[in-house]
Amino acid sequence: MTDDAGTHKAHGGAEGRTPSDFTDDRGAAPEFSRPEFLPAGEAPFHGEPPRDDGWSQLGGPPGYGQRNQQPGQHSGQQGYTEQLRYDDRGSLFGDGGQTGQGAYPAEDGWGDPSGRARQETTIFTSPGVPPPPPSQAFGMGPGWAPPPGAGGPGGFGGAASPARRGPRTGTMVVLALVIALLASTLGSFGTYFLTRPASSSHDPSFDLGKAPSGSNVRPPESIAGVAAKVLPSVVSLTVEGGTSAATGSGFLIKGGYVVTNNHVVAGAAAGGQSQIQIQFNNRKSTPGRVVGVDPESDLAVVKPEETFGAPEITLGNSDNVVVGDPVIAIGSPLGLTGTVTSGIVSSLNRPVQAGEENSSDTTWLSAVQTDAAINPGNSGGPLVNTNGEVIGVNSAIATLGRSVGGQSGSIGLGFAIPVNHARRVAQELIATGSAKKSRIGVTIDSTFEGSGVKIASESKQGIQPIEPNGPAAQAGLKPGDVILEIDGVVLQDGNELIALIRNKAPGEKLTVKYQRGGQEKTATVTVGAAPVEPTPQPS
Repeated sequence: MTDDAGTHKAHGGAEGRTPSDFTDDRGAAPEFSRPEFLPAGEAPFHGEPPRDDGWSQLGGPPGYGQRNQQPGQHSGQQGYTEQLRYDDRGSLFGDGGQTGQGAYPAEDGWGDPSGRARQETTIFTSPGVPPPPPSQAFGMGPGWAPPPGAGGPGGFGGAASPARRGPRTGTMVVLALVIALLASTLGSFGTYFLTRPASSSHDPSFDLGKAPSGSNVRPPESIAGVAAKVLPSVVSLTVEGGTSAATGSGFLIKGGYVVTNNHVVAGAAAGGQSQIQIQFNNRKSTPGRVVGVDPESDLAVVKPEETFGAPEITLGNSDNVVVGDPVIAIGSPLGLTGTVTSGIVSSLNRPVQAGEENSSDTTWLSAVQTDAAINPGNSGGPLVNTNGEVIGVNSAIATLGRSVGGQSGSIGLGFAIPVNHARRVAQELIATGSAKKSRIGVTIDSTFEGSGVKIASESKQGIQPIEPNGPAAQAGLKPGDVILEIDGVVLQDGNELIALIRNKAPGEKLTVKYQRGGQEKTATVTVGAAPVEPTPQPS
């Protein structure tokens, strides 16, 4: 038997092998017989041992294995002892342990290829057990390797050293079960982590605890305190008639009247079939009727049939308002009743155009400007201070353009009619059904581009620059004079002058600074009233 390297597989280790290229003096490889080393349980080989191309079978000269046999023993018998010796060239002797006795000459070609000194190697065998390997076996040259598969310790087989066997069947079964169990466990964990839900399971004992104790009572001067005080007096108005509808806000004053904007109830005031529905903060509704309107100031008064016990609001003094005062706007923007927004007074005496755009009822107002959010539907609602007092009537907003559907939103520029002006107009509307229109009796030159407002120099379309015996004429003003200031307010254009005069009540005195011929002068003008014109009344 040979292994992959072409070497003989001899059980018992490397007992001395001979390269096949060693020959005798005749040029032929000598033939030797050698002990057969077989694993225990195998029958000895009878006959000529097999050869291969790489290495010859180990053996000695004819008769080798017959020497030093004990009586009654031979090479095929069990229980012999033979001693092999090598000379200094590695030649093999079979003299039973005595040097030179029965030795073969070194010239026979047998010896250690390495040239090392000879040594003795004794092989002991016992019945059924191959002899052990030599204590110092020499290498057999390039390509030589120990025979594979040698059983037992030391590389030789025998009864005392049974051949190495594979794992037993029971061990393999247990190992397979362990591997299967581990694979199943790892697979289960992997499946769980891949398929587990995103959130953990419910925890029945989880509790966030109770809400902290507290109170919903707020200081009266806070926004919440002011809103709680004012909201019951604020109403929402809906005007429906034909194919048009309008919504707005209002507030309840003394006598159960509601103040709002003219442009909110203009449809009903024109004598049409419009219906006014007034809803209070408690969500109760009642019909209402128009008492009077003033398109020039964009104010109106409506009388509801019921007030449901709602309190009247407190009117303040707009002359005491300064820029930076905190204010609160309350109303129904976009139909959202009871909406509260807050801000500050961002400017005073701001000339703005009130009323519906492109309508004959439009007018110029000297308004209170605020950054409290005001949107469509807030019109007519109150602008109040931190005492809950009305300082203005929300009337207009500035926008960057109309949005889709014609509605525009707040950009932080809202305008309210000063409450002092609203007070006078509302009182006159309730008392007489109409309001006086303030005048000083001058005609403005709209082509003037200098500072201030210039009084026209000549008559136009039959109208004189200064009304004869009017307030301005009585104060000494003349055509061509340039009005620079009114009560300390520097004028920028004619619209600002109109707005300031209309906010004043007839009989109020104004300090006017003007310029004539390059010289500045001052005059006191008493505000007059325009002739009363018939006001349309609802049927």
